[in-house]
Amino acid sequence: MSEPNPRLDRVIEQLKLYEHPWFTFSAAKKDDGVVVCIRVREPRLAPVEDYQFTLHPRDVDHPQFEWQFQRQLFDALHDYLMEMFTRTPQDLSERRERGA
Repeated sequence: MSEPNPRLDRVIEQLKLYEHPWFTFSAAKKDDGVVVCIRVREPRLAPVEDYQFTLHPRDVDHPQFEWQFQRQLFDALHDYLMEMFTRTPQDLSERRERGA
Protein backbone atom coordinates (compact mmCIF):
# COMPACT_ATOMS: atom_id res chain seq x y z
CA MET A 1 0.00 0.00 0.00
CA SER A 2 1.32 3.44 -0.91
CA GLU A 3 1.95 6.23 1.57
CA PRO A 4 -0.71 8.88 2.00
CA ASN A 5 -0.03 11.90 -0.21
CA PRO A 6 -2.04 15.00 0.76
CA ARG A 7 -1.02 16.91 -2.38
CA LEU A 8 -2.11 14.12 -4.69
CA ASP A 9 -5.33 13.70 -2.71
CA ARG A 10 -6.04 17.43 -2.99
CA VAL A 11 -5.62 17.36 -6.78
CA ILE A 12 -7.73 14.22 -7.17
CA GLU A 13 -10.51 15.84 -5.12
CA GLN A 14 -10.42 18.87 -7.42
CA LEU A 15 -10.49 16.68 -10.54
CA LYS A 16 -13.66 15.02 -9.27
CA LEU A 17 -15.39 18.39 -9.68
CA TYR A 18 -14.72 18.43 -13.43
CA GLU A 19 -16.47 16.35 -16.06
CA HIS A 20 -16.07 16.77 -19.80
CA PRO A 21 -17.73 14.85 -22.65
CA TRP A 22 -14.47 14.59 -24.64
CA PHE A 23 -11.78 14.18 -21.97
CA THR A 24 -11.00 12.29 -18.79
CA PHE A 25 -8.66 13.52 -16.08
CA SER A 26 -6.33 11.73 -13.71
CA ALA A 27 -3.44 12.57 -11.42
CA ALA A 28 -0.34 10.81 -10.13
CA LYS A 29 2.51 11.62 -7.78
CA LYS A 30 5.63 13.06 -9.44
CA ASP A 31 8.55 13.76 -7.11
CA ASP A 32 7.14 16.22 -4.55
CA GLY A 33 4.45 17.46 -6.93
CA VAL A 34 1.60 16.01 -8.96
CA VAL A 35 1.25 15.32 -12.67
CA VAL A 36 -2.20 15.78 -14.18
CA CYS A 37 -3.10 13.76 -17.27
CA ILE A 38 -5.76 14.73 -19.78
CA ARG A 39 -6.87 11.85 -22.00
CA VAL A 40 -9.26 11.74 -24.93
CA ARG A 41 -12.35 9.82 -23.85
CA GLU A 42 -12.65 8.01 -27.21
CA PRO A 43 -9.06 7.53 -28.45
CA ARG A 44 -10.21 5.62 -31.54
CA LEU A 45 -11.91 8.82 -32.76
CA ALA A 46 -8.89 11.01 -32.06
CA PRO A 47 -5.65 9.03 -31.97
CA VAL A 48 -3.57 11.60 -30.08
CA GLU A 49 -1.13 11.43 -27.21
CA ASP A 50 -2.29 12.17 -23.68
CA TYR A 51 -1.54 15.64 -22.40
CA GLN A 52 0.21 16.13 -19.09
CA PHE A 53 1.13 19.06 -16.92
CA THR A 54 2.92 19.19 -13.60
CA LEU A 55 1.79 20.93 -10.46
CA HIS A 56 4.68 21.88 -8.21
CA PRO A 57 4.31 21.66 -4.45
CA ARG A 58 3.98 25.46 -4.18
CA ASP A 59 1.01 25.28 -6.61
CA VAL A 60 -0.87 22.65 -4.64
CA ASP A 61 -0.06 24.25 -1.27
CA HIS A 62 -1.16 27.73 -2.36
CA PRO A 63 -4.17 29.17 -0.45
CA GLN A 64 -5.90 29.95 -3.76
CA PHE A 65 -5.18 26.47 -5.16
CA GLU A 66 -8.73 25.80 -6.37
CA TRP A 67 -8.81 28.92 -8.57
CA GLN A 68 -5.26 28.53 -9.80
CA PHE A 69 -5.91 24.87 -10.58
CA GLN A 70 -8.95 25.77 -12.67
CA ARG A 71 -6.90 28.28 -14.65
CA GLN A 72 -4.11 25.74 -15.19
CA LEU A 73 -6.56 23.03 -16.23
CA PHE A 74 -8.34 25.32 -18.70
CA ASP A 75 -5.00 26.56 -20.09
CA ALA A 76 -3.87 22.94 -20.50
CA LEU A 77 -7.11 22.03 -22.30
CA HIS A 78 -6.58 24.96 -24.66
CA ASP A 79 -2.98 23.90 -25.35
CA TYR A 80 -4.06 20.28 -25.87
CA LEU A 81 -6.73 21.28 -28.39
CA MET A 82 -4.24 23.44 -30.28
CA GLU A 83 -1.78 20.53 -30.43
CA MET A 84 -4.49 18.40 -32.06
CA PHE A 85 -4.56 20.47 -35.24
CA THR A 86 -3.38 18.39 -38.19
CA ARG A 87 -2.95 21.44 -40.42
CA THR A 88 -2.61 25.18 -39.83
CA PRO A 89 -1.84 28.18 -42.06
CA GLN A 90 1.77 27.94 -40.91
CA ASP A 91 1.97 24.56 -42.67
CA LEU A 92 1.35 26.23 -46.05
CA SER A 93 4.90 27.59 -46.38
CA GLU A 94 6.33 24.18 -45.47
CA ARG A 95 4.14 22.49 -48.09
CA ARG A 96 5.24 25.01 -50.72
CA GLU A 97 8.90 24.32 -49.88
CA ARG A 98 8.29 20.61 -50.40
CA GLY A 99 6.43 21.31 -53.65
CA ALA A 100 3.16 19.93 -52.32
